[in-house]
Amino acid sequence: MGEIYSPGKLMLTSEYFAVDGALVLAVPTKLGQEFFFEEKQDGKSIVFWEAYHQNKLWLKALIDYKNWQILETNITSSAEFILKTLKNVQNLSETKFKNSNTYLLKTNLQFPANYGLGSSSTLMNNLAEWSDVDPFHLNSISLGGSGYDIAVAHTKSAVLFQNKPEIHFEKVNFNPKFKNELIFIHLNKKQDSREAINLYKSKVKSQNLIDEFSDLTRNILMCNELDKFSELMMLHERNISDFIKIPTVKSLFFADCAKFVKSLGAWGGDFVMSAKFDGFKDYFWGKGFTTIFEWDDIID
Repeated sequence: MGEIYSPGKLMLTSEYFAVDGALVLAVPTKLGQEFFFEEKQDGKSIVFWEAYHQNKLWLKALIDYKNWQILETNITSSAEFILKTLKNVQNLSETKFKNSNTYLLKTNLQFPANYGLGSSSTLMNNLAEWSDVDPFHLNSISLGGSGYDIAVAHTKSAVLFQNKPEIHFEKVNFNPKFKNELIFIHLNKKQDSREAINLYKSKVKSQNLIDEFSDLTRNILMCNELDKFSELMMLHERNISDFIKIPTVKSLFFADCAKFVKSLGAWGGDFVMSAKFDGFKDYFWGKGFTTIFEWDDIID
């Protein structure tokens, strides 16, 4: 049985504006998604699909890919998404699902599904690598979004990413000297990024505003001092809040926090970033947020 692996991601800058070509800084996480595959020449044209969350079975599906029908499953909606995605793989690939072989495909998500670290993007990248197709194209027709998360999964590195005028990304070494002062707090729920992006897309934005976020990304990447980094993060939050007309996560939950609090991705869920201060664990625990990581715990 073969194996492929893609890391998860955290989006540090340009949430929302990424879909309009703002420059994004994103980093890989230590946990990701494994993909195991085996092919049997038995003439049955069947896919046995198993998806595990932290080694516990979550989804099981039996798919007839000659007729593209779900024969058995325990979660119909999720199996339908897998069928759609595998059909896209067939259309793009020169080799997969072109014969009557049986495919035994298994995934294992290493982090809780509500972390928002990229359960879908890691799947897209793993399938693309397995089938030798363009991961950005597969992601675009199966999921949508800017594609920055695919760039992280594909390179297994921190990246600067832009999707306009065309997709461009480069590996970067984002290893700030103050990284051990940074912390990541989970907000106890996953935010629906597609719903959030649809809200954003309904608003008129200017190229100047998009360029402002690209400039902020460049300044954040080059920043060597925590105080300056904190200022840039607070400015980023204010600018997003002013545009999407949603209060910052700090004003909602952490108004009395001694440090900055920055949303990482679609607002309202997933992770936020802050900086250490005396009693920070007790502070966040006291507000009901008990999942706290330091840089080396979560960033690869």
